[in-house]
Amino acid sequence: MIQSRIQIKLTDITRLECDAIVNAANTRLLGGGGVDGAIHRAAGPELLEACRLLNGCKTGMAKVTPGFGLPSKFVIHTVGPVWTGGDSDEADMLESCYLESLKLAASLCCKTIAFPNISTGIYGFPKNLAAAIALKAVTEFLTVNDLPEIIIFACFDSENLAIYKSLFSTG
Repeated sequence: MIQSRIQIKLTDITRLECDAIVNAANTRLLGGGGVDGAIHRAAGPELLEACRLLNGCKTGMAKVTPGFGLPSKFVIHTVGPVWTGGDSDEADMLESCYLESLKLAASLCCKTIAFPNISTGIYGFPKNLAAAIALKAVTEFLTVNDLPEIIIFACFDSENLAIYKSLFSTG
């Protein structure tokens, strides 16, 4: 039953019609590169103004804004850890990104949420490990929560897509 609630897609997260998309943000929440920059560009300047009012976000935590120009109702901003070799609680912080985002989505009664591949770009988190952490966190959350009903992993490249699909089918 839980597996039917998880979808893995090669897609542009900014084009997904769902209740919430997750932004892999930096601690200032003021835009940046990668998915963060793409979300800010697609949402429009109102997103930056809303983010200014949030006064940043700590690594592993999550905050929310409206989706503005996006097809999603909300943007949940979470700050993933920078990979420094694995001895600085990076795995726990990454898991927290997923759990805090899911808790926030549930509190907003979101039925659908889409996640990017948090921390696997410029932050350098190993993609296989990041995917395993993401799938474990989401699966465990879904075992005890009815919302969100559908979780989408919006992979930005075919490498991440293959990793997620492989881990999901064996998990």
